[in-house]
This record gives sequence, structure tokens and C-alpha cells, in this order.
Amino acid sequence: MAQQDGKVAWVTGAGSGIGEAAARALAASGVTVVLSGRRPEALQLVADAIAAAGGIAHVQVADVTDSDAVQRVAAWTRDTLGRIDILVNNAGSNIQARSFAALTPAGVDQVIGANLSAAFYCVTAVLPIMRAQGDGVLIHTGSWAGRHPSPVSGAAYSAAKQGMMVMSQLLNEEECVNGIRSCVICPAETATPILDKRPVKVSDESRARMLQPDDLGDLIRYVALLPAHVCMNEVVISPTWNRMFRAVLDRE
Repeated sequence: MAQQDGKVAWVTGAGSGIGEAAARALAASGVTVVLSGRRPEALQLVADAIAAAGGIAHVQVADVTDSDAVQRVAAWTRDTLGRIDILVNNAGSNIQARSFAALTPAGVDQVIGANLSAAFYCVTAVLPIMRAQGDGVLIHTGSWAGRHPSPVSGAAYSAAKQGMMVMSQLLNEEECVNGIRSCVICPAETATPILDKRPVKVSDESRARMLQPDDLGDLIRYVALLPAHVCMNEVVISPTWNRMFRAVLDRE
């Protein structure tokens, strides 16, 4: 893939998992990356690894559920690096008490805030910058659960990810005239740290059969670096050994 020197990407949830993989993949293609998340030590490790491989990464610690923090990072990136070409809207979380029997109002706020409100905060922060450029790509880490709601992920998480899909569609409808493209990527089970919050422990054997962070990192890079006249609206991706399909088969 051709080098993309001069482009700038802001990656949220960049300290581990899909965000880290996306940041590494983009940096390997010459994109300058801005890494956001709540854990400065984890972000710095990713930045150091990117620098060691010859890439450029900047750490901007932020909790993206805080709209003021989101605006601060967007403004810093614009003022320091001059542009934002790519937003990887990846930050998200889930809780163990996710069934309706256990769900609380606080839990609802936590899940919706981390997975949907935060995504909107980041979008609204970068859109003015991208409109001024007449160009930009927004990539959102959705979920298989947004397309196929499941008690495994829980109602709040599934609803938030479905809301992200609606957000992305309407971004394309409204912002296509400004040269802005939006893509929601909906992965099925992926071997990332969020699995540790599952009520039922996921075995190492099952994790090995899942999608891996680098699978998504490579996909995000591909979408981000498509020609400006191409919009990849939505991608649904799963492991070949899909435990969601197995669950259906086991019931038959």
C-alpha cells in the first residue's frame, strides 16, 4: 500500500486491542497518529513501539466520555498538526451486569456513554475541521451485536452499537457534499481485553479462534486509505468459527 505521509489520524481507545492495532497499521503506512485513551502508560507504550518502527505518534490522554476533553484533543491536533484526515472512533466498553435482571440505570449510562455518546462527541469535534479541508474519513468500531442483538453482549451495548450504525449512515447522507466519508465496522467476537468483562469466562481456545486485533487494524487501514471518491459504508466481519452461529446450530 502506498505511503500516506502528511495525513493525520486520531485514534481513540488506542492503548490496547483494536485501537492499538489500527494505530500501528496506520503509522506503518506513513500516517501520523494521535493516540487517546484514559491510561497514559499504555498509550506511551504504543507510541514508543510506533516510534521504534519508524512511525510518528503523539499521546493525548483523554476520557472520551468527557465532551470537553474530546474538544481539547481535537483542538490540539488541529493547532499542532494542522489537520485531521482520519478519525478512528474506537473507544468503548461493556459491563458484567448486562442482563435485564442485573442492569441498573448507572450501568445503562456507563455503556451508552462509552459506546455511543462518546462516538458522537468525537464526530462533532472533528467535523468542522474536515469540512474546512473538504475531506475526511470517519471509521467507527461497531459490533456484530449492533447488527444481530444478543444477550451475550447485552441490550445496552447492542443498542449503543446499533445507534452507532445509524449515526454513520446519516453522516454519509449529510456530509457527502463536504467530501467526508463514514464507515462503521461491525466485528463479531474479537480477542481483545473487553472479553475480560464477560460474565462467563472466555477460554484461551475460544479466543484463538476469534478475530484478532491485527485483523481489524489491517481492515481499518484499508478503509482509511481508500481513494477520496470511494465510501465504504459498512463492513460486517466475523471469524470463520463463529460462536454466534454455533449457538444457533446447537439449539436446532
